[in-house]
Amino acid sequence: MRKLPPLNAVRTFEAAARHVSFTKAAEELLVTHGAVSRQVALLEDWFGVKLFRRAPSQLTLTAAGQIYYREVTAILDRLALASMDMKQYGSPSVLRVSAPPTFAMRWLIRRISSFQRMRADVELRLLTSIGPLNVNDRSFDVAIRGNVGEPVGWMSQHFMTELIAPVCHVDLLTRGRLATPDDLRHHTLITYLTEPYDWPRWLAQAGGEMSADQETLRFEQMFFALQATIERIGIGLFPLFLVIDELMAGQLCLPFGDLGLRKREYRSFYLADNESAGAIADFTAWLADAGRETEQFMMDWGTSKGWSF
Repeated sequence: MRKLPPLNAVRTFEAAARHVSFTKAAEELLVTHGAVSRQVALLEDWFGVKLFRRAPSQLTLTAAGQIYYREVTAILDRLALASMDMKQYGSPSVLRVSAPPTFAMRWLIRRISSFQRMRADVELRLLTSIGPLNVNDRSFDVAIRGNVGEPVGWMSQHFMTELIAPVCHVDLLTRGRLATPDDLRHHTLITYLTEPYDWPRWLAQAGGEMSADQETLRFEQMFFALQATIERIGIGLFPLFLVIDELMAGQLCLPFGDLGLRKREYRSFYLADNESAGAIADFTAWLADAGRETEQFMMDWGTSKGWSF
């Protein structure tokens, strides 16, 4: 028998930790602020450990809360993916969405329930891929890719601008030698095959260059590179919207602040000549709204730190 904590309390904790706010978690889960507080307290009693520090004007995760949030997020993401895969055995009314795996796990899945509430008649099937788009591919209805410009043969709609920056665990700052980009030579630079903005390019724009003996660690996918960064192995270049939760929780940081930010567009690509055209239009409109909401959320957070985007 698995000894599991109250699962509704776990789901509530994840939402509260992701937003670092009981109020925003309550809005997402369609419950009251008090209900969120009670569920979190129930989970804390079950563990016998505090997960949040509560102050009159500020809510922060404890060290235990940060560890549990990281593990719970990964588990819920995997559960969501497995559950969406199972939906193919249900209703045949399916809208097939192709997206990169890390983007799907860390951004899309966490927001997709609002589209499902809006179009309960549409079953979403999420397909993950990092491959290039083929104009003759009819295995999906909507494909989400990071891209600058519009591929030939595709209709595209911009829905979010990426802000890419060096990201590291906060513990690396306490070790010193990260005052300027030149100090990166003392650290391992983490890279990955799908990297949208590579280190040589970033260093050149920051007024430096890649050292010939620079220590690097390369991964196939962004998800593994991000996990290595969380584990304090080195410093990676990541889109801000994919790491904003860890940044707000104080687990990760931008060692050079807003000076390290670089902009790049994300676009949605879609087919509009099939029987799901109505669902496609609704989904891409929802995607654009969700992208604007995320951009505003990041801007508000940056402004609170005195940054300029």
